[in-house]
Amino acid sequence: MTVPATRKDLMIVNMGPHHPSMHGVLRLIVTLDGEDVIDCEPILGYLHRGMEKIAENRTIVQYLPYVTRWDYLATMFTEAITVNAPEQLGNIQVPQRASYIRVIMLELSRIASHLLWLGPFMADIGAQTPFFYIFRERELIYDLFEAATGMRMMHNYFRIGGVAADLPHGWIDKCLDFCDYFLTGVDEYQKLITLNPIFLERVEGVGIIGGEEAINWGLSGPMLRASGIQWDLRKVDQYECYNEFDWEIQWQKEGDSLARYLVRIGEMSESIKIIQQALEGIPGGPYENLEVRRFDRAKDSEWNDFEYRFISKKPSPNFELSKQELYVRVEAPKGELGIFLIGDQSVFPWRWKIRPPGFINLQILPQLVKRMKLADIMTILGSIDIIMGEVDR
Repeated sequence: MTVPATRKDLMIVNMGPHHPSMHGVLRLIVTLDGEDVIDCEPILGYLHRGMEKIAENRTIVQYLPYVTRWDYLATMFTEAITVNAPEQLGNIQVPQRASYIRVIMLELSRIASHLLWLGPFMADIGAQTPFFYIFRERELIYDLFEAATGMRMMHNYFRIGGVAADLPHGWIDKCLDFCDYFLTGVDEYQKLITLNPIFLERVEGVGIIGGEEAINWGLSGPMLRASGIQWDLRKVDQYECYNEFDWEIQWQKEGDSLARYLVRIGEMSESIKIIQQALEGIPGGPYENLEVRRFDRAKDSEWNDFEYRFISKKPSPNFELSKQELYVRVEAPKGELGIFLIGDQSVFPWRWKIRPPGFINLQILPQLVKRMKLADIMTILGSIDIIMGEVDR
C-alpha cells in the first residue's frame, strides 16, 4: 500500500469583511499551514467616510454631530476631544459644574464601551451568557444618557465652553442608584468569567505583549496598561477635573489577553468610583461658559428678527480658530484619542487630524497572531478592542 504524500502548500483564507466576530468590516487575509497561522494581513478602509476632510469644511458646532460616528460605542469621548481642541486654542474656561457633568458622562460612556467590548469578546471565545447580561446594564446607562441628552447613542451633548443642557431633576439620584446596582453586576461577571477554567484556557498566555514592545508600537489604553506600564492620561494630563477625585490606575504585568480583560473589568469599577465622587460633590453654577456667546461674529443677525424670535434652538455661535496649531488628547476606553488641529483665522479648521486609538492598536495584530493557532485570532483580535468606525474614519 502506498502512503499518501503529505501536501506542503499553504492555504490562504479570507476572514471578513462580513465575519460575525470581526467587530465591523475588517478583512484579514490569513496564511495557514494546517491550523497554524503563518501570516496575517489586515485590510482596512471599508468604512472610510472622509471624516477629517468633512471637519475642514464645517464649523466646530456643525461638525459635532459627525464625531459620534467615529467610535460609536464611546460617543462622549469623541465629542469631548472635539470641543477640547477649540477650547484650548481660544483659551476658553469651562465652568466647574460643566466640568463635573462632563466627567460623569465620560465615565458612564467608558463603562458602556467596556461592556460592549466584554459581551462580544466572550461570544468570540464561546461563552454566550455574558453577551446577554451586558445589555442589561448597558441599557440602564443609555436610559441615563437619554434623560440627560435626549439621545441614546449619538448624543451631541458637549459644547464649546460647557454642555448643551443641565442635568434634569432627579437624574443624580437615578445615577447613584445605577452605580450601586452596577457594582453587583461587576461581581457577577467576576464570578461567571474570571475564574472559569475554560475561559482561562483560551486567554492565558495568548497574545503576549511586553512593556517595551508596547511602547515601541505606540499602543495606548488597556493594551499598554496590561503590559505593566502605568500610563493613564487622566492622571498624566489631569484634564477636566480628574485630579479632584480619588481613584487608581488599573494595570497588570502579564501582557496577555487575560491581563487586558482584567484591566478593563477593573476600569469599570474605578469609573463607578469616579462617578460616585463627582455626583456627591457636583457644584452649583452655570453649565456653560456664557462668554463664548460673545465670539459670535454676526452681531445683528437676521435670526434675532421678529419673525424668528420663537425658534427655540437659536444657532450656536461660531468663532474664529486663531492661527496656531496644537495637539489635544483624552483617555478614551480604547486608548489615547487625539486631535491635531491647525487654525487659520477662519471658522473652519485648516487641518483636523484624528489620532484614533483603535487604528494604532491594530498594527500589532499581524505580529501577535503569527505562530498561533487559527482559533486564537479571534481571542487576540477581541482583546485589542477595535471599532472600525474610528479605524477607518
